[in-house]
Amino acid sequence: MKQGNVPERFGKYKVSGVLGRGAMGAVYKAFDPDIKRPVAIKTIRWDLLQEGGPAGSVGARFRNEAQAAGRLAHPGIVAVYEYGQSNDYAFIAMEYVEGCDLREYFARKTAFKEADIVSIMVQLLEALGHAHERSVWHRDIKPSNLIIMNDGRLKIADFGIARIEAADITQTFPMMGTHGYIAPEVYGGRGVDHRADVFAAGAVMYQLVAGKPPFDGPAEKVMFKVCNESPVSLTDSDPSARWAHYDPVVMKALAKAPSERFETAASFRDAILAAYAQPVDATVSEATVIRSSGPGHGPRDASRSSAAKAGSPSGSTGWPPGWDPATLTLVESHLARVVGPMARVLVRRVARTCTDLDTLLKILAERLDIGDRRAFLASFSGSPKAPDGSRSHSVPEPVFANSRVRAEQPGLTPGQIERAAHVLATYVGPPARMIVKRASDRTSDREQFYRLVAESIPSEPDREAFLRDIRVAR
Repeated sequence: MKQGNVPERFGKYKVSGVLGRGAMGAVYKAFDPDIKRPVAIKTIRWDLLQEGGPAGSVGARFRNEAQAAGRLAHPGIVAVYEYGQSNDYAFIAMEYVEGCDLREYFARKTAFKEADIVSIMVQLLEALGHAHERSVWHRDIKPSNLIIMNDGRLKIADFGIARIEAADITQTFPMMGTHGYIAPEVYGGRGVDHRADVFAAGAVMYQLVAGKPPFDGPAEKVMFKVCNESPVSLTDSDPSARWAHYDPVVMKALAKAPSERFETAASFRDAILAAYAQPVDATVSEATVIRSSGPGHGPRDASRSSAAKAGSPSGSTGWPPGWDPATLTLVESHLARVVGPMARVLVRRVARTCTDLDTLLKILAERLDIGDRRAFLASFSGSPKAPDGSRSHSVPEPVFANSRVRAEQPGLTPGQIERAAHVLATYVGPPARMIVKRASDRTSDREQFYRLVAESIPSEPDREAFLRDIRVAR
């Protein structure tokens, strides 16, 4: 049965709304009654699945997406749960992802910080590495297929023209892709392998750094440039030369000959990390993330937008309810001395989870490494108001006491760090080592280290299970 023009269900999935429509089908939000989770249902009209002619190729792409993504299980790839058929449609049930695609960020002229660029590329290349290791290459990596979720994690979507290297299920779609991200060998009709994804990822990184694509213009002009010209170097495009250390990395990824590019996504990632030479964030910073209410794209979160527009840090706009803005402004000013502009984001985030000053200071201090924690707590003085209007004349002693206890605890051992990476990998996959390394750089307090690592796990039950597992392992 249908509710108006919206089907009531696809198989076991009950439809709750429409996420998007097109000439070939639609995408719906639905609910999986068995797993108790929302899903996205991507549909295609039944007549387009029939073999022969252009429609046949569209149907083949649809089936190929289910086959390709269905072989992969990585937190950086939109998961496919099921392929099914109804009276009028074939459908794919897939992971419901809330976020905005990278194309939306570029449309808004987002100026990415270096840390965000590196985080995006590391997440992208680790997900591509997972696919390539399983003989699947995407072949249409581009900004609109890269979703930055509301929590700052990246997801690759749309494996519709992926190539699967298995004789029984290989699907090829020659000359398909997106101009500006298509590798030269694709235009030349030569053999294509996973290094076409390396080229496309290089084009994405160039755009993240330079603010414009490496090859631009009408399709014919872009095709000529890709095959015959090198893009303007990052150094030449920015007289300040602040991106010079990435120039050789990006240009190697964009090499005309596949043999001159990085051999693997992992080697591309490693080159970026070597150029960055700092701990890498597992997610895009909260200050950069554009929040949405649906898969791939959507309106920016209203409260986030109003906070960004607030002209004065002491204004009440954007502050969590129940707090005196003067109190939070004072806390923010002291925190900014050790963490910089991120202080505003951290104070707002933590203030939404508590209602008293003691707890606010304690949680903020726990998120800092030992040196910054001491500086933050030592700098905090005065008499800020608590949410109930009373005044706290000094920083509570328990906060300082807890800080001293943590500082005096023995440091983490290499064995504990290694075990944490091993246990975390069962929850988040290949990014585990990077996440553990970053957490160990931030603190030597074992319990705080475990909590920092656990924050990378999206599900609360899984976080609790991880903490149980790691405490037993130690």
